Amino acid sequence: MPKTYSPNAAERLLPASGQRPNASHPGGGSGSGNTLADGHGDEAVDAETRNRQPALSALIVAAARGLQHVRRGGSGTTALDGVSSSVRPGAQALLFHALRHLGLAQALRSRLAPRTPPPAADALLCTALALAAAPDEMGYETFTLVNQAVEAAKSDPTTRKQASFINACLRRFLREREALVAAVRTMDLSARWNYPVWWVERVQKDWPDHWKAILEAGNVQAPMVLRINRQKSTLAQYLKALNAIEIKAFEDNAGAVILARAVPVYALPGFAEGSVSVQDASAQRAAPLLLSDLSLTRPLHVLDACAAPGGKTAHLLELAGPQAPMRLTALDVDPARCGRITETLERIGLSAQVLAHDALRPEDWWQQHCGGELFDAILLDAPCTASGIVRRHPDVRWLRRPSDIAQLARIQAQLLGTLWPLVAPGGRLLYCTCSVFPEEGDQQIKTFLARNRDAHLMPSPGHILPEASDMTAALADNRSGGHDGFYYALLQKSDR
Repeated sequence: MPKTYSPNAAERLLPASGQRPNASHPGGGSGSGNTLADGHGDEAVDAETRNRQPALSALIVAAARGLQHVRRGGSGTTALDGVSSSVRPGAQALLFHALRHLGLAQALRSRLAPRTPPPAADALLCTALALAAAPDEMGYETFTLVNQAVEAAKSDPTTRKQASFINACLRRFLREREALVAAVRTMDLSARWNYPVWWVERVQKDWPDHWKAILEAGNVQAPMVLRINRQKSTLAQYLKALNAIEIKAFEDNAGAVILARAVPVYALPGFAEGSVSVQDASAQRAAPLLLSDLSLTRPLHVLDACAAPGGKTAHLLELAGPQAPMRLTALDVDPARCGRITETLERIGLSAQVLAHDALRPEDWWQQHCGGELFDAILLDAPCTASGIVRRHPDVRWLRRPSDIAQLARIQAQLLGTLWPLVAPGGRLLYCTCSVFPEEGDQQIKTFLARNRDAHLMPSPGHILPEASDMTAALADNRSGGHDGFYYALLQKSDR
């Protein structure tokens, strides 16, 4: 079956109960571009494709069930498990849209139905309101959306009894749409920005000069971004190959390839052979930063401490090349996710030592598998809120809780404290998170530097704030197509 749905960075979300996530966090997925549907097939649903899809009512039913799953604390990664391959891409496009407009939809539902309906009916109503409030984004006529939402309610045993109620709410919305939308956006912060109120207030506090742009960027669909394997192709060659099959693309400022329209990964030239990978431009900065100016007179001993699904692991090996062999250990606490690292490396045609162990317990793996040898370089893509990649994973904002930031910051500090002694004198550690919150970035590193006098901050990007994409303008003048939010700090250890 084609690759249309794969685990991704949303797997790093804390459960609703606030349990501690795995310390050996699936860091390779942060901003890596491995979206809920490989190749963004979920949102690249044009009119021709839609004509071959199931009825819109069936897609709405599946999307509403996915919204229920997220509301129960489940990850968007598994929200559509069990949905047939014919329904999944369209349903996921609707689910993503609903999650990006959920604050507005919930506020509208409160106006239309002050008493919250049963969960299944509420999820279907909010999904329909999110679609009807911004119908141009999905390309459906408003009345078609309403009619199909009512049909969806009638077709599902869990909502059949509320079909008339849903119909009445949606018909009223059509009559009073402009007034209702204006009212809730004026009075409700979540309706205005489509984030939980605590999230909006936190970004306002942390970034008083940039908070609006950060929130707006998270509500824009992300472009599909590619990393070229320079061992197998060049940028010019790959752009030519894309042009030959009429896939429009352009180079961004840092050498990443941005597609004008997302396509399934299996449609990319050379994907199966490892010539190209999906990875956001912000995430593509990790491997070059870690390896910059390192001596390649001998094989480097490198650790990717939170490696799954292996995007950054592969990039490190690609950059090292055959002339500078690298002894790389890729670590992840989840054996299943370690399998994904291996699959990634097999596709690329490169190899590393892949270990299913916890980065916070080096006593379990460092001596036995690494010979107790210090590392020349460590990549720590630490567990985080994923607040910088909400445009790719819109479920993140609704799953997080305010307490998650401090909880994850404690794990980040533990990982830094545990891994720093494993860095060789003169070696380096690259700390990164896909977060916009300073507590997971600048504040974390300032505290670390104050406690470790042998650590020195090298030139680093620091916080990379998320940027929305304008694909029309980008194709016109080769400007950037936007990027995810990230944080980078490159730490050098003293020689003595």
